[in-house]
Amino acid sequence: MATEFRRIFHLSDIHFGLENNRALDWVKQEISDKCPDAVAITGDLTMRARHREFAAATQWINSLDAPVTVGVGNHDLPYFNLFERFATPYKRFRGMQEKVERELDLGSLAIVPLKTAVRMQPRLNWSKGWVSPRALERCLAKIDSLPKGTRVLVAVHHPLREVGTEGTALTKHGDHALRELAKRNVEAVLSGHVHDAFDILEKTQEGAVRMIGAGTLSKRTRSTPPSFNEIEWDGSTLKVCVRNLEHIETRDMQIDDVPENAMPPRHEGEPVAPVRQVPRVDPPVH
Repeated sequence: MATEFRRIFHLSDIHFGLENNRALDWVKQEISDKCPDAVAITGDLTMRARHREFAAATQWINSLDAPVTVGVGNHDLPYFNLFERFATPYKRFRGMQEKVERELDLGSLAIVPLKTAVRMQPRLNWSKGWVSPRALERCLAKIDSLPKGTRVLVAVHHPLREVGTEGTALTKHGDHALRELAKRNVEAVLSGHVHDAFDILEKTQEGAVRMIGAGTLSKRTRSTPPSFNEIEWDGSTLKVCVRNLEHIETRDMQIDDVPENAMPPRHEGEPVAPVRQVPRVDPPVH
């Protein structure tokens, strides 16, 4: 008899260039041992989108023995070559092109991408998220075309939360996207970007949407050690376990709110997980 059970590994913010090789070796072995039905990587594969960083990311991701979908993070768009950033922003993904923003059909559950990293936007900080009408329309069309009753995990890079002021909002038009997703069979929104894991319900005018964030697999930690999410689906319930090499319990790895960025906390009141492994300084980026 067919079973509805599915296991998904949710990875994010690997940041080749400042990757944690011990963590990556462990995750790769876990994928080999547990054979997840899917691996969802929610962006920031590289540190500065350099060719050598993409080469390392491509080699590692293509070596994973599982169906993989890869999101695009703000760190993955050409950083120094503005012509390429505007003309061919995905050119450096060519070695894993078939995995980029790939929809995965897992039976009663599907993974559908929603792009939040853009080439440019009308504000100075281009590292923030932006949900364009075209990207949202494409995502919603894919959801609406799925067989009736299919539950959906929407994979994004930036959490769909307009944290901050009008000019510094974490993800512009994120609230609108959440309202539209709340009208559909969306089980959760998977994201990265902030380098700490979370699992919260975000209220909208159309109902609540579950937002699940993964930590980082890089040396750029925020308040928790490197980790990834192991997600289990039994046909009706989604369970999240935050896996880490230090064997810290899931609830101690998760923050209870979404911070504005991935930098280590420096001010009172910033969301910090109970484990509070806050680095003294953020690892330098050259």
